[in-house]
Amino acid sequence: MKKLLLRSSAILLCGITTFAQEVNYEEYDLDNGLHVILHQDKTTPIVTTSVMYHVGGKDRTEGRTGFAHLFEHLLFEGTKNIEKGKWFEIVSSNGGTNNANTTQDRTYYYEVFPSNNLKLGLWLESERMLHPIIDQSGIDTQKEVVKEEKRLSYDNSPYGQFLPVLGKNLFDVHPYKDPNIGYMKDLDAATLDDVLVYNQKYYVPNNAVLVVAGDIDLTETKKLVKDYFGPIPKGNAITRNYPEETPITTQKKATFNDPNIQIPAAMVAYRTPGFTERDAYVLDVISTYLSDGPSSKLYKKMVDDQKQALQVGAFNISQEDYGMYVVFGLPVGETTLEVLYTEMEEEIEKVRTTLISEKDYQKIQNKFENQFVNSNSSVEGIANSLARYYLLYGDTSLINKEIEVYRSITREEIKNVASKCLNTNQRLLLEYLPEENPAN
Repeated sequence: MKKLLLRSSAILLCGITTFAQEVNYEEYDLDNGLHVILHQDKTTPIVTTSVMYHVGGKDRTEGRTGFAHLFEHLLFEGTKNIEKGKWFEIVSSNGGTNNANTTQDRTYYYEVFPSNNLKLGLWLESERMLHPIIDQSGIDTQKEVVKEEKRLSYDNSPYGQFLPVLGKNLFDVHPYKDPNIGYMKDLDAATLDDVLVYNQKYYVPNNAVLVVAGDIDLTETKKLVKDYFGPIPKGNAITRNYPEETPITTQKKATFNDPNIQIPAAMVAYRTPGFTERDAYVLDVISTYLSDGPSSKLYKKMVDDQKQALQVGAFNISQEDYGMYVVFGLPVGETTLEVLYTEMEEEIEKVRTTLISEKDYQKIQNKFENQFVNSNSSVEGIANSLARYYLLYGDTSLINKEIEVYRSITREEIKNVASKCLNTNQRLLLEYLPEENPAN
């Protein structure tokens, strides 16, 4: 009886926890095409105002890379009503924080304020969309900021080049072949007209989603949103027609020498489906099975048992058009990269050819359940998720039901997707080497 009561209590608690994570929201469009999502949460007197634009590193022309990342910085320069250099001062002096980030697929701006500053957050983002001041002085300033970021995060950072190198070698024609931050020669060559045209094309209401989340009154917020964003003119429709990649059918090899490292890395990468495809979810599961935690297959075998690697991992780099599935290892002592490649492939082959155990399958399911329960633990995180699921996945409701996709993945499906996407003739072997020891 005691065990039955404990089990019943656990089931009830699990149900309550899952229910508590349900995110309620309301969404609608303004006449100018701006999509609006509102989420009310009165537990804490804060509000997040965010705008996600459907523009990222891949949205460029040859010779003009890196514009989206440049704009991440440039659109903090100032507006017709915000003095140059005063943006962050306005935010901090009103008890707020703010930031922005750019991927290959989207750009995200957000402010977090005490809820009594909702109007300020909306005003700031409407100013960014409607009244940015884009001039040669601001462009020159932010070009230097980007160059310094590249030096710190890429050029002078250990293993800082591995993502650009993977992209360059996995893609031949799609814009993912070029780094999100762009090439500095392209930024140097960019003219004021180039930048103005880019702004007019992509930073328009019909290419964005506005999320307001937190301690808000829904009726009042709707009125404020209309007042601040309704007058912004709609932009021209944006069409994207990026070239498709020919499937990789023969193993590729590449080497790269990094002057900032002493320990080489063995990297295996595969070009995989975009993140809206079901296979991408299955690849997330495979990553968890192979390398999430000390009991995962790769870690236990290569780090703990055989002591061949200092570190080993597998992860699915999700992107809109194509993903990059990466497995890597750092060798211990005299272990060669070839040994690491062999051992990593052995574990991947097992996933391709045999069903994972029921015990491992349940462990994976438990991890994804736990991630789901914790995924919406902050208003700031909820705002980001709502924007992402709408803009990139085309389904805002995934914030509550994406876990059902992971729950539905079977052991047979894990095997099938591995055998479809992770074969040796589909992979890139990248030797990431110290500069002083290119032969390894």
